[in-house]
Amino acid sequence: MEVNPPKQEHLLALKVMRLTKPTLFTNIPVTCEEKDLPGDLFNQLMRDDPSTVNGAEILMLGEMLTLPQNFGNIFLGETFSSYISVHNDSNQVVKDILVKADLQTSSQRLNLSASSSAVAELKPDCCIDDVIHHEVKEIGTHILVCAVSYTTQGGEKMYFRKFFKFQVLKPLDVKTKFYNAETDEVFLEAQIQNITTSPMFMEKVSLEPSIMYNVAELNSVNLAGECVTTFGSRAYLQPMDTRQYLYCLKPKKEFAEKAGIIKGVTVIGKLDIVWKTNLGERGRLQTSQLQRMAPGYGDVRLSLEAIPDTVNLEEPFHITCKITNCSERTMDLVLEMCNTNSIHWCGISGRQLGKLHPSSSLCLALTLLSSVQGLQSVSGLRLTDTFLKRTYEYDDIAQVCVVSSAIKVES
Repeated sequence: MEVNPPKQEHLLALKVMRLTKPTLFTNIPVTCEEKDLPGDLFNQLMRDDPSTVNGAEILMLGEMLTLPQNFGNIFLGETFSSYISVHNDSNQVVKDILVKADLQTSSQRLNLSASSSAVAELKPDCCIDDVIHHEVKEIGTHILVCAVSYTTQGGEKMYFRKFFKFQVLKPLDVKTKFYNAETDEVFLEAQIQNITTSPMFMEKVSLEPSIMYNVAELNSVNLAGECVTTFGSRAYLQPMDTRQYLYCLKPKKEFAEKAGIIKGVTVIGKLDIVWKTNLGERGRLQTSQLQRMAPGYGDVRLSLEAIPDTVNLEEPFHITCKITNCSERTMDLVLEMCNTNSIHWCGISGRQLGKLHPSSSLCLALTLLSSVQGLQSVSGLRLTDTFLKRTYEYDDIAQVCVVSSAIKVES
């Protein structure tokens, strides 16, 4: 009869604990009306409770800190910290102790050990301590693998390891929308929702533009010479609340002058989000490169460079148009101006603009007047390419407010 030898117990003990900050202690208030049987007894007990805030006993606000009672949640962008301790539980000296900590994710395996060298010896009742840190950058299951190898006094090499599994959750839900202006400006709206169970302090939400754009944040206003955020003095985002951030991106001059570069799918940039939770625990997320589909301008693009907001009735005013050849061929353009019921063009219609090469532009100063008051639409421009006998129509390219000439128009 074969008997298996008893499994040898290890001389070292491994303990792994997650390092997190304490939380504020909250008690559940128990109260009643004064006419009830207990009277003021419950309220008096809460006032005498050292964990409550004076004057706010029934608001579940505590003045004491409590240590974490469980592993807790770990969110993407936060820093995972863990305390690893190897203790010699035996009465003999252990030699060549090597402690290794790896973090296994769905895509990679990371070594988190602070030192890769072995400890020469470990006496009885002594321990080896190590603290590891890792900024979590993946969602899903993570496994912390802690391995310990050592040599006994008898020269026997021993080895064991333990596994600690935890889930990394998504803290924020980020949605983006793009709005293309008539100019090459792009407006980005970012909707950020807190999908955790605790409030967040939004420390920074910024847009890092691509090399083709300059960005302006539109999340603050100027009040009495002071820049004030549109979200108020409290930058807290409660659970399941959503906040909208707006940015304006304008192409740099060297790219705006070349129409072909802005066409097609364009990389805009990426959002950088920094927040704090609980007692100042910091988290950071950076989105992947955001892309938008640039609007199609066709072969010829007409945009307004200058136009007044308000004009006088039946008095000429001036606008400046920019014509860009967005095709890959040279055009020979003719400009025609067609009057509408309210807008009348001043000048010669059907004049030759000449040849316009691909990705080239020209500016035109045009004069017109309005015979009707109110908000009037500028329409009636026609461009004809004599090479292909193709006509491009441009209506409702802008609007002006027409007022009576007796009213002084402020420039």
